[in-house]
Amino acid sequence: MHDLSGRNKIKAILILIIAGESIFFLPFVIPRLFRPTLLSFFEITNLELGSYFSAYGIVAVGAYLLGGPLADRFPASKLMSTALLGTGLGGVILLLYPSKHTLLYLYPYWGLTTILLFWASLLRATRIIGGTDQQGLMFGLLDGGRGLFAAVVGTVGVWLFSIFVEGDINNIADADRNQAFLKMMTIISSFVFVAALLVFIALRQFDHVESEVAPEKINGKDLIRVAKIPSVWLQSIIIICAYCGYKVTDDFSLLAQDVLGFNEVQAAGISTMTFWVRPIAAVSVGLMADRVGSSRMLMVCFLLMIMGSGSIAFFSELSAITSIIISSIILTAIAIYAMRGLYFAIMDEAQIPISFTGTAIGLASIIGFLPDIFMGPIMGYLLDRSPGYAGHQDLFMMMVGISVIGLMASFSFYRLNRHKV
Repeated sequence: MHDLSGRNKIKAILILIIAGESIFFLPFVIPRLFRPTLLSFFEITNLELGSYFSAYGIVAVGAYLLGGPLADRFPASKLMSTALLGTGLGGVILLLYPSKHTLLYLYPYWGLTTILLFWASLLRATRIIGGTDQQGLMFGLLDGGRGLFAAVVGTVGVWLFSIFVEGDINNIADADRNQAFLKMMTIISSFVFVAALLVFIALRQFDHVESEVAPEKINGKDLIRVAKIPSVWLQSIIIICAYCGYKVTDDFSLLAQDVLGFNEVQAAGISTMTFWVRPIAAVSVGLMADRVGSSRMLMVCFLLMIMGSGSIAFFSELSAITSIIISSIILTAIAIYAMRGLYFAIMDEAQIPISFTGTAIGLASIIGFLPDIFMGPIMGYLLDRSPGYAGHQDLFMMMVGISVIGLMASFSFYRLNRHKV
């Protein structure tokens, strides 16, 4: 594996951090920050929003498989900048035609732009930058840096939104709220275009590094070779369980509004607070993973997710005081965001060849990111079926069971590969 100099590593990972978070601003960060406002603006239910996420996921499944070999063959600078440009264009379309029907078509489109040309390229580039002994750190920096970037953007976004509403958020007219939301959409879309330009200009100097480990071609035999690695399938199970947790972070702002009685700005602030947890958790756990092993740290994270989700699920409504709910949200967020810096770092433990990183990522992602298809509708159904605290309890009770499965898969991965490290 090619080892870059320290300065070049820092420059490359900073570019990947900005790009890696900007690509998801439109389809996911805006709903996570402003979910109550988004539901009101487009006049949709939680289930309808979940169905849009599902449409995204259906397209993404095929994109993961095709995008992996593309990432092994072509430079990240070209693939990623094109993906960002296409995603930003989707934001422009939404601004021109702001309706739920536009959302219905845009989410599948975003599933193509954010995954086919982007996802495997991002992770492959990160693995190359990590070299031979800093996989946990680099993947931790990638997700932690993305989290820090999202926290800054989220904090500024909530502040700007509170200014745009120009008055008491609790008594604001719908037209004024909608105008404020459109202004936020305009700012975010513009930023995605800036990120595309930055990636195209700054990342090209690393194209030669990627070419040194790129196979001349990817064929069916290579796909079969990767598919025969048991660790790839265990990794898929780990990712699907961890990613279910990540999808549940979309509920944090609505949980704060329904259970704690927060207004829309305060509820968005709860989601932003968890964004600040992400960089600390991802980088800290990534550093520890390089010392004790990524699969071991995954087991710890799943245990924490069981504790945090269980606290929300099993406390009665009378005992669900603000401090308990917020503490449980923070604990769950620590586990979720720490795992996002780990579940691709474990590839080195399994000794998957660097030249087939994109292909392995593609195969693992097909199963691992299936929650993009089913978690949105499930969340929407549970929350709409039992309004208020009961729906949130059902959701986090489900997460306890999923976390137990993830814990067992992480232990199996560790047992299978412990002799290799």
